[in-house]
Amino acid sequence: LYCAWPEVAVNDMDADTKKAKKMRSFYMFYSTMVKSTKEKAIAVAVSDDGFKWDKRGVCIAPESGSLDDAGCARCSIVSKAKYTEETSVWENADGWIMFYEGVSKEDGKHRVMAAESYDLRNWNKLGVALDVGSNDDAWDCGGVGAPHVLRLDDGSSRMYYTGQGADGSTAIGVAKSVGDVEWTREQAQFSFA
Repeated sequence: LYCAWPEVAVNDMDADTKKAKKMRSFYMFYSTMVKSTKEKAIAVAVSDDGFKWDKRGVCIAPESGSLDDAGCARCSIVSKAKYTEETSVWENADGWIMFYEGVSKEDGKHRVMAAESYDLRNWNKLGVALDVGSNDDAWDCGGVGAPHVLRLDDGSSRMYYTGQGADGSTAIGVAKSVGDVEWTREQAQFSFA
């Protein structure tokens, strides 16, 4: 019914994996709606060249009884990695982590959820990565979503996200993590000139 908010991940496979020259596969994740149920979900398309895409179907869908049971959308994907302090370098590890926006039927709030994959096609949900603000006065107590994750040179990761207050106002927030598991909100000031 629609497709929006694309996120592209590149899978570099070595010669041992493909028994041929080094090859790249592109995976585009996008928000969509399942035609039969009208549920918001995340689908995937694949490409060998980044121009011609073949749809492969839904890879993240709402799950009954979970905090994404009313819909899934807007994702950010990072490859799993280990940071080596001696060299100050991130080294890729096996697999990827997806951070996505999940909506709960229980309270109608959006949260940042996480899932992991080893092939960019099959995903295992990990639960909430960043929850709504903890009290009614928090600027993002009404919901958090639209995550974008970056790895930093100091061995941490930073998540930029959209937050909504109790009054419906929105702003951009930032959270920091070491290990992509626990995220801590940071104070940030944005100035748009």
